[in-house]
Amino acid sequence: MYPYYCTTYPDKWTEIYVDKRYFDIDPVIDVVRWGFFPVDWSSLDRRSAQVYRLFMEARSYDIGPHGLTIPIRGSKGERSLFSVTSNLPKRDWSRLRASSIHELQILSHYLHEAMLSASGLREVGRHRNLSRRESQCLQLLATGRISKQIAADLGISENAVKLYLRSARQKLGASTSHHAVAKASFLELIKI
Repeated sequence: MYPYYCTTYPDKWTEIYVDKRYFDIDPVIDVVRWGFFPVDWSSLDRRSAQVYRLFMEARSYDIGPHGLTIPIRGSKGERSLFSVTSNLPKRDWSRLRASSIHELQILSHYLHEAMLSASGLREVGRHRNLSRRESQCLQLLATGRISKQIAADLGISENAVKLYLRSARQKLGASTSHHAVAKASFLELIKI
């Protein structure tokens, strides 16, 4: 049985992908098995004839040659993938990826939470309230600030920022700080 999926790919490509059982050979799917960090498709092994044909067939349905996949590991052990593709020239794609990866990580977790809530697989609203500092740290993290910058903005130590972020993750049942930002946004505890 295949996992649940939601896609904006053309219906015909999705049908072919499922019918040909591309889940079994797609190196992008392997990212969820072993990955924790975003993976640019240029780093995927495409040397096998099957994988090469998969990517070539995808191109015929206007699936861009460039892509980024973000593995998501939820607080209850669930796993998912969030992928974006592009037909931009390689140099433009590299710039776009670099400038938007932070936002894509937050968006991926936000969509993960939204899908679990919409499907009834996750109860909404079961969390402990965040402190003012936890909310501030998450809010600043959502804007792309790093711990050192957040510390300077709030006039506290970097270790304190890390403590507040860890506490917020625990209260929200989040596996990463990006996941915490997405959950806090989804629950309307912060604005992004």
